Amino acid sequence: MSIMQLERLLRSQGFGSRSECRSLICSERVRVGTERCVDPYAEFESDGFQFSVDNTGWTYRKFVYLALNKPANYECSHQPKHHSSVYSLLPDVLRNRRIQAVGRLDADTTGLLLLSDDGQFIHTYTSPRKHIPKVYDVTVKHPLDELQVAALLDGVCLHDSLAPVAAVRCEIRSARLLRMTVTEGRYHLVKRMVAAAGNRVDRLNRQSIGGLALPESLPIGEWTWLETADLARLAQHPQ
Repeated sequence: MSIMQLERLLRSQGFGSRSECRSLICSERVRVGTERCVDPYAEFESDGFQFSVDNTGWTYRKFVYLALNKPANYECSHQPKHHSSVYSLLPDVLRNRRIQAVGRLDADTTGLLLLSDDGQFIHTYTSPRKHIPKVYDVTVKHPLDELQVAALLDGVCLHDSLAPVAAVRCEIRSARLLRMTVTEGRYHLVKRMVAAAGNRVDRLNRQSIGGLALPESLPIGEWTWLETADLARLAQHPQ
């Protein structure tokens, strides 16, 4: 159990500095339940604490876990060079919490992207030692054949690897669509593996991480909270 002052609660949730949060409260923009709260030092139990700022409801979260349906032409960087930042798709209150992408997707790669401000969570899902499966739908330039699939499953040679790198699973979905599962997170990994097998990636969309699939109802460019059940699915490693 953790008792916190309202001003501190707002600060912890990304609503600004101490003075900015105090101003929000004192200007009657914060409600707890149906009542406006104008006392920045009012104390509340943080777990499950619900409040609203400017009529937008929020629930206290010690850490933020998000899934984003990443569009093309967005960079996973706070200082993008050639395109917009994926963080621009989030509201200010979340960006203020210094959320980080859990592993990066290339600017032209779309699909499931996790974001969090939990350092241990980020480490777990980016560590190569965890061998967390990631599933991609890969649209290629040339028609696929079983020889290419066999090469990907047996392992292809990459310049930065002493041993061949293999896909965990590969399935031809159509003439130019491959569903491919990998457990590593190297730079341009899927693109380089497909090139080494004799083809070229035209489009790349990440479908799932661990046991967590990209929600079908989540529009491109939108985000959603990951709740306890989602995090449990994420930790699963489907065979």
